[in-house]
Amino acid sequence: MFKRILLPVDGSELSIRAVDTGIALAAALGAHVHALHVLPPFPAVTYFAAIAQANETMYVERAVASAERVLAEVQRRAEAAGVPCTGSHEIDNRPACAIAAAVSKHHCDVIVMATHGWRGIEKLLLGSVTQKTLLLADVPVLVCR
Repeated sequence: MFKRILLPVDGSELSIRAVDTGIALAAALGAHVHALHVLPPFPAVTYFAAIAQANETMYVERAVASAERVLAEVQRRAEAAGVPCTGSHEIDNRPACAIAAAVSKHHCDVIVMATHGWRGIEKLLLGSVTQKTLLLADVPVLVCR
């Protein structure tokens, strides 16, 4: 059925629970998982360009280190379940677009991801990466709460 499962993960407890669901599914199906952590780009303001350049380097180093910790946790969980796992991070201010692009890039045939379940004004103001992914993805999306 599914051979390659994409696991978008932001490091939150909810996303880690979705990772566990995706790994369990992969174990049951004999599938491979690919963990993806999307990092927001450095929010530079043009009139602070000189200061921002030094801070951007520090920001990227810390963000990548954080992404690597999150991806290592997914790798550890997958190894414990006997599931082959790869991982990557992308820098993009549109996480849903990065997730949808990763499907093709990593030849995934399903996405397993969490939703924070925002409703009302929170959803209107903050948006929903999961909802946007549902609209953009060319493969099924298993949404975990």
